[in-house]
Amino acid sequence: MSAADQGWDAGIPERLYVITRGRSGLAEQTTLDLVTLIVSRSEPTPTMQPEHAAILRICESPLSVAEISAYLRLPVSAVTVLLADLLAEEQIEARACVPQATLPDRALLEAVMHGLQKL
Repeated sequence: MSAADQGWDAGIPERLYVITRGRSGLAEQTTLDLVTLIVSRSEPTPTMQPEHAAILRICESPLSVAEISAYLRLPVSAVTVLLADLLAEEQIEARACVPQATLPDRALLEAVMHGLQKL
């Protein structure tokens, strides 16, 4: 197995440094988390960084940041830097995941349950 096949966890920090151009955090305040959905808004160009192009290709349908990280075999921290680049260039769209449904009040549920039991 070659070093490229082993990925980022095989002790190749230089690759991550090159991919992110030495950046470790987001340049601007964005709300990207593991479940944020990412969708491509454009096609990759031939002059584009390979990782950026890969993100645009795999995100034709919505994918979470965690899924992108897994597909690219890159740590989430590096993927968020790449996504921030694409967001700044408006080549992707970030969508918040569907919020959890709020449950009705417990007392209301118990009242409905007792009403159904009386039927």
